[in-house]
Amino acid sequence: MSIAVLVSEPRAIEVVCADGVVLRGHIWPHARGEKTGTVIVNPATGVLASYYHRYAMFLAGRGFDVVTYDYRGIGASRTVRLRGCGHRWRDWGERDFEAVLRLARRLDPAAPLMVVGHSIGGVLPGLAESATGIARMLTVGAQFAYWRDYAAARRPRLLLKWHVAMPVITALCGYFPGKRLGWLEDLPKGVANEWSFRGARIELSHPEAERGDVLRRFAAVTAPILAVGVADDEIGTPQAVRRALGYYTGSNTTQLLLSPGDFDRPAIGHFGLFHSRHAPDFWLDTLLWLRDGINPWPGKVLS
Repeated sequence: MSIAVLVSEPRAIEVVCADGVVLRGHIWPHARGEKTGTVIVNPATGVLASYYHRYAMFLAGRGFDVVTYDYRGIGASRTVRLRGCGHRWRDWGERDFEAVLRLARRLDPAAPLMVVGHSIGGVLPGLAESATGIARMLTVGAQFAYWRDYAAARRPRLLLKWHVAMPVITALCGYFPGKRLGWLEDLPKGVANEWSFRGARIELSHPEAERGDVLRRFAAVTAPILAVGVADDEIGTPQAVRRALGYYTGSNTTQLLLSPGDFDRPAIGHFGLFHSRHAPDFWLDTLLWLRDGINPWPGKVLS
């Protein structure tokens, strides 16, 4: 099957959040023919929206309108000065994703609305008040960086990197200079510290008076969720994905574990499935779920 489909040029957009912060992204219009639905792509922490543009173009060529965007403090949505910036992970869900959801719904109120969430991008929908309108979700390596869930063999190194070095560097610089270090994009101080000091329960990052509301919002999401993990992902391990998925108590959830061998690859890791080399396999397979609600990997379900 050919994967090349001509699509219209993406349209640059600005999304104004409830607190006045302006996000920047793109809308990728569906190719000529019948529209299948609308997809929002939520990036991983410290990853530019542009990393997902080829996947967005792929989906647009197969009937979806696709919205890609950078969170506040990242990429095209970055303020000039990150030092002292108070943006946090919760802002990405409660404000940024919420604003993009509302935009996507205004684009076509009748179209089914899907979300593809990578890493933290699969957790953020549970923080958004309007996530009750999502029809279906596909998550890839979705977790919230609790260190005990990291792959055992890699845990000491990851603990030192993200939970010792990162908070020290962030304290010294007033933000996390990930790009200079070659680790990630630069991160606002609040985001970096939420990652570094995250415990086993995501709601504990919120003030005590708000924790019940956080759990309520997660439980209010009723979209079926297909949660994909990869066997050589040292961050999005099965236990990490399971921990995040457990918050979506109102959804019918299915957790999968794929392996590099399923795609004749020696390695995939946390980021590989969104590389264009996976257009002929993983990307094509995701259409079954996004378009038809069919699990393309029934033999990979974890109990």
